[in-house]
Amino acid sequence: MVAPLLSGLLTLADAATPAAPAAHPGPQGIGGLLNGFLFPMALIFAVFYFMLIRPQQKKQKEQADWLKSLKKGDEVTTTGGIVGRITGFHEPTQTVVLEVQEKVRIKVLRSHIASKAPTPGVANASAAAPAPADTQPSK
Repeated sequence: MVAPLLSGLLTLADAATPAAPAAHPGPQGIGGLLNGFLFPMALIFAVFYFMLIRPQQKKQKEQADWLKSLKKGDEVTTTGGIVGRITGFHEPTQTVVLEVQEKVRIKVLRSHIASKAPTPGVANASAAAPAPADTQPSK
């Protein structure tokens, strides 16, 4: 009873293993490596470079140029949300002196200036003007 079962399992095991090829092919050469691994990796890198890395570098360069072009009297907003007017620069420490209120000045790192301050009335012009309501009394 055990012998037929064992022979059946051995036949199943032999059928499950793939047959060895008649002639073992040699290495695929550089063409196989290029098509199989190198080309897709280079393609992925190129996509990442042109879609993510290059635009980010361009944006950083524009921000750095903008920070260098700041001058006294510019109204700016910091990354922390503080709005003030530039009253001075301290080049060795890369800081800017902002006047946030009359006679109230703070030092802020130049790299923490986010943008120009929004001008009053322009940023929320559409939100500030509500739609006209019908003022006629109904009859």
